[in-house]
Formats: sequence, C-alpha cells, structure tokens
Amino acid sequence: MTKKKMLWTIAFLHFSMLAISANLFADTSKPNFVVIFADDLGYGDLGCFGSEQIKTPNIDKVAAEGIRFTNFYAQTVCGPSRAALMTGCYPLRVAIEKNRVEVHPHLHSDEITIAEVLKDVGYVSVAIGKWDLAGHSQTDYSPNLLPTHQGFNTFFGTPTSNDRIVNLIRDEVVVEPKADMSQLTRRYTEEAISFIQQNKETPFFVYLAHSMPHVELAVSKPFQGKSAGGLYGDVVEEIDWNVGRILQTLKEEGLDDNTYVIFTSDNGPWYFGRSKGHQKKFGKDAIVHGGSALPLRGAKTTTWEGGLRVPCIVRAPGRVPADVECTEVASTMDLLPTFANLAGGQTPTDRVIDGHDISNLLHGTTGQTSPTKAYFFYRRTRLEAVRVAKWKLMVPTPVDSKWSHYAKATDAVAITKPMLFNLEIDASETTDVSASHPEVVEALSKQIEFARNDIGDFDRIGKNSRFFDPQPRRPDIQNSK
Repeated sequence: MTKKKMLWTIAFLHFSMLAISANLFADTSKPNFVVIFADDLGYGDLGCFGSEQIKTPNIDKVAAEGIRFTNFYAQTVCGPSRAALMTGCYPLRVAIEKNRVEVHPHLHSDEITIAEVLKDVGYVSVAIGKWDLAGHSQTDYSPNLLPTHQGFNTFFGTPTSNDRIVNLIRDEVVVEPKADMSQLTRRYTEEAISFIQQNKETPFFVYLAHSMPHVELAVSKPFQGKSAGGLYGDVVEEIDWNVGRILQTLKEEGLDDNTYVIFTSDNGPWYFGRSKGHQKKFGKDAIVHGGSALPLRGAKTTTWEGGLRVPCIVRAPGRVPADVECTEVASTMDLLPTFANLAGGQTPTDRVIDGHDISNLLHGTTGQTSPTKAYFFYRRTRLEAVRVAKWKLMVPTPVDSKWSHYAKATDAVAITKPMLFNLEIDASETTDVSASHPEVVEALSKQIEFARNDIGDFDRIGKNSRFFDPQPRRPDIQNSK
C-alpha cells in the first residue's frame, strides 16, 4: 500500500467512525413524542375498543404492545379539545385573543403550548393536519396564531375542519386551495414520516391531527368500499394503515425504543340521526357518516360519556408495559405535564395547569392511581357534570338548543335535578342512584362549586381564568342572567 493510499484509508476510517459515533451517541436521553389525534373518532370505533365492523390491525398492535386507557377524556368538540391538549387546561380557563367568547377558541399567543415547553429543552416540533386554534374558518383566521407562532418549528395542514373544503398551508402560506380530501390522510402521514427522518438526531415532537373521520368523509381509492363499516369505516381503516407506516418508519430509523406514540381522539363521534342539514345533504345514509361511542351513552356535543370519553393508546417499547389496560381517569390535559417531565422540562408555574403528570400510569408503576381527583365536563361555557373516581354527577341543565339535534332525542333532555351514576358498573349511564347515595351527591356538588368559582361557568368568570387583552371579559355573562 502506498503512503497516499494509506492516508486515504486512515481518513476514510476516521470519518466512518465519526459517522458511526454520531449515530450511536445521538441524543437518546430525551424521548421523542408522536401524538396522532383523530377527529370525531368514537370510543367504540377501533378493534381494540370493541368494534366488530371496522378493522384496525395496526392500532390494535399499538394496544397489544402498549397501554390502553379506558377512562380517558377529551372535550365535547374540536376547538376546545385542541386548546385543552395544547395547554393542559380546561378550555374555559385559557386566554383567548381579544377575549372573544366563542365555541372554537383563538388561542392567545401568551398561552404556553406543549411545543413551547419542549422547545425550551431542545426539541423540534411539527404540527400536521387540523389546527382549529386560530379561527374556525378556512379563510377567515388569524395567521399570527398558527402553529409556527405557538412553539412549532413548522406546520403543514389546514386552519380548521374539513366541513366543505380544505385549504392546505405550509407554515403561514396557503400552498394548495381546495385540496383533494381523499389524499389528506396519506399526505399528512408522509409529512410526519419526512419530519421524523430529517430530525432523527434531535429530540422531536410530532403532532399529527387528522382531518377525519370528521365530515366530509373522503378516502383514497385503495380503501374505497373495503370496510364493513361503510365509508366511515373506510376512512378509519385508512387512518389505521397510515399509523402502521409511522410505526414502521420509527423502527427503520432506529427510534422505536425511544419514542412514545399516543393515539387518541378529540371528542366522541357525530350523531346525524336528527340533523336536518346532514340528512338533506347525505339522504338516508346521513347517520352512517358518524361513528359509534358504544357502550357509552351520548355523542359529540353532549356531556354524556360518549361525548368526551375517547379511546387512548400509548406505546413505547421498554418504557410502557405491553398489553395493559389502565382504568384510571386521565385526559388530554395530562399530556403537557407528562411530556414536560419525561423530557426534563418544566410545566408552567406562573398559571394554573389542570393536567397532571401521568408518567407513572404510562409506565405501569405498581399501585399508582390517577392524580386527577375530579374531572369536569363542560359544554361551551356551561359546567354540566363532574367525575370523581367511579362517580359522575350531572347537575341541572336546560336542553342545549344549539346542539340538541346532534344527539338522540333520549340524550337531548333537560336535567331537572342532580343525577348520579356509578360508571364502574354503569358506563352507559342508565341508572340514576342519587337517591341512595346522598353523601356522594353532596361531595361531588362541592367539586362543582369549586370549578364554577375557579374555572368559571355560564354565569360567572373563574378566579383563575386568564385574560391577556384589554377587551371586555366574558360579555356573554350579561346575556345569561
């Protein structure tokens, strides 16, 4: 070997070792997070949660290799649910731009999101899919409130729901008006895969918020007519297939053992059986455009269990035990403090955070119980129920005239007196046991009063609700008296 060849060989080996070292010593001290957030997926719409018509082998595998939460809560509808996930707070607590009173909040830029918490400890983050925190419109939204202004490094998605059209945005620029909705699930997933591949040497957070199975439903050709669950089932099965693609990418990139994958939904399923608008649009098939919350009572827009209790599965090989069911109460609000702890970050201390660190539940630590002592059920600004352990108290409330047509007639009823349910044996909320447990009613009523004073209610501002702008606070209260 000549001296020149020897020098080239030594140089090659040196740089090869550097490359290997860079791969071996990439920052694995901080785990990655992938949150896959379905839109309007019901509690009973996955195989691992009891669906017999919709086949979800990839999500079922996530459950078999991880932990399945069966008492996991979100919020009643899309925007509030995203506000709760991003901030770890009840939607009525968080600050809204210009103090607007609205169903789907313009999340104030001074709120602190999961992405901002993780950014402080070296994470890169991407938001993909539906945002719904800058305005509930495809055209009339606040660009200054899009994900890149809320802690995310980049954004590829749409400002809000796919009710009629979807305009796709890259960061802040509309890059594709009226995109083909049948391609959204695939394209969102490819964006997530690309981000993972490009950022595998850095701790990352992927927030993949699918536009579906929210209506309008659309599915790519390979999945058309494949599910026994009809078009809705086709859509869910395509989401499932794309979950499998993400899992495969994590394995191929050597990230599987260092990544928490969380799959859940933003609220319960639509019920279109009494919606005249959807019946006019879809005809007799309108009802099958929504999913199933069985065995729970109610659906999206209600505060029955079917409105807020959603499927949730968490997988992280070597960290999260396999094939475990957790019956403890948890919620999307717990993700921010949990991620902060796992990443070595800090949950905000200058404001009230309603979520809790549930890493001990995720990791199957023996004897751990839920840190959530009371979970409150809000519909828009109205507090309607509370859950403490196995007990749920519904308080007197009128029929919601705005949303009642999105519920079965038997669910769209006025609550005239407190109703108590034992969810441990009556998840379908069929039997009011308030008369036989007055002490439980009294205890839970105190929790209701606490939330009314601290978070707020339709007729009062909570003492720990946040307002960062000079506009009037909660003008809706004047109209409620």
